Amino acid sequence: MALIHSFEKSGNILFRYRGQLPSVLFLIAIPSIYFTDYSMIPENLTFLLTIAAIFISFLGFFIRSYTIGTTPKGTSGRNRNEQVAESLNITGVYSIIRHPLYLGNYLIWIGIVVFTFNVYFFVIISLLFWLYYERIMFAEERFLEKKFGDEYINWSKKVPAFIPAFSKFRKSDIPFSFKTVIRREYSGVLATVIGFAFVDLLRIYFCSGKFEWDRTSVYAVAVAAVFALILRALKHGNMLNEEGRS
Repeated sequence: MALIHSFEKSGNILFRYRGQLPSVLFLIAIPSIYFTDYSMIPENLTFLLTIAAIFISFLGFFIRSYTIGTTPKGTSGRNRNEQVAESLNITGVYSIIRHPLYLGNYLIWIGIVVFTFNVYFFVIISLLFWLYYERIMFAEERFLEKKFGDEYINWSKKVPAFIPAFSKFRKSDIPFSFKTVIRREYSGVLATVIGFAFVDLLRIYFCSGKFEWDRTSVYAVAVAAVFALILRALKHGNMLNEEGRS
């Protein structure tokens, strides 16, 4: 099998199982936290790293939210088994980057990684993320090239894959929808808050030998869970649906 077909096949397989990546991240985080000597990290540095970690994850959600809130039905969906695209997005965030959702994903999860305060873990996850998503992006681009032909090729030549070119920005053809964002992103927010709490509780346990449940991270999970349940109920009651939105 030619490499181009091998890359495309493996990319499509990874695409179907990309939802399992956070679980792998959680497992790898355990030894990373265990072997980190937190007694050597100054308290003021841990505070700055915590703020930086939260900001990075927030930035990731901002990118995802803008992308999802300004794209029509049939694109940027949660399709899991196969590639889907009824039209080619070339305005809004897609005028400056070809894979904004994956950039958002990286920033969200790398924020949690930064919260472990382990630089080696940061490097390892960044490399694994790139190797994993490079194949997925390759498969997606092959699909789009086959479906849209020269229209896709001409657009892809002008727009970077992963590093935004802000000077190329063109306003989205459709208005931003906050309703679409909260309908599709509430579960991701909950998962991210759980990720931060997981790191926080595990770090305390490895340092003190016991779990401390009276933590801000635990309260944040409780609040996020309540909001997630409310939004889930609204979603299933079709109160958050909008015509023409995925």
